Amino acid sequence: MAEITLQLLMLQLLTGLALGAVYALLAIGLSLIFGMLTVVNFAHGAFFMVGAFLGVYFLTVTGSFWFSLVLTPTAVGAIGLLCERFLVRPLYGRGIDYPLLLTFGLSYVMVEAMRVIFGIDGVPTSTPSELRGVVNVGFGMFPLYRLFLIAATAVIVLALWLFIEKTRYGLIIRAGSRDNEIVRVLGIDISKIWLLVFGLGTAIAGLSGLLAAPTRAVNPEMGIPVLAESFVVTVVGGMGSLVGAVVAGLLVGVVFSMTSLFAPEYAELSIFVLMAVVLLVRPQGLFGKAGLMG
Repeated sequence: MAEITLQLLMLQLLTGLALGAVYALLAIGLSLIFGMLTVVNFAHGAFFMVGAFLGVYFLTVTGSFWFSLVLTPTAVGAIGLLCERFLVRPLYGRGIDYPLLLTFGLSYVMVEAMRVIFGIDGVPTSTPSELRGVVNVGFGMFPLYRLFLIAATAVIVLALWLFIEKTRYGLIIRAGSRDNEIVRVLGIDISKIWLLVFGLGTAIAGLSGLLAAPTRAVNPEMGIPVLAESFVVTVVGGMGSLVGAVVAGLLVGVVFSMTSLFAPEYAELSIFVLMAVVLLVRPQGLFGKAGLMG
């Protein structure tokens, strides 16, 4: 314990923020879909995994990380659009458990598809050449790519906030999340909004998979633990709350990182302890609304 310095604590805190950035993106997509469609998307981890695979594939084909950054969420979002239109949509109005079970099965289909296409061992990945190296952050040297993760998440969150708060579609999404019937009465085709939201949520999941790929092994099972972690973040922040998703994502990342420093064997457990504490104090989560699941 005597070897732990303030410099090390600060670097570990920054590492936690970088990890939390990925958690936040995952939870944003999950919360966006639940907040508007009331669909608990159990295939979210699978969309994350597909994003990681497609990101590596596009990077190999184009040779450009920046092209991959555009192509990957577009492709994963397109898959999400097809899933919503032909699989999820027929189950609206039948109860929350129907789409839950559907997406649970869909996740297995997606995992098997990646095994067939890319193999059971996954694909090798590395940090993009333009983002390798370290940067002096004032209290030590820190990997450039992890700083990029934090900055990229901030840009995505800002863009999503502007879209939801400042555009006509964003206004409809906010209104639809509160009362679908009123939106229908106003003559708006709510099914198109559902399609857009599901596609956007899955696109963000795919993008988070691409961004996380250089920091973890890319294999067909990588979405399984990520799904559990993203649900922890979503529950801590509050189901359906985008602000809660961002705050809880960063909080969970920091808790995991700091626990890894002091007691590595309890790092995985720490985020579930955090969730339990939050639910005991505030059952609807930090920013959630009571009774939303009802």
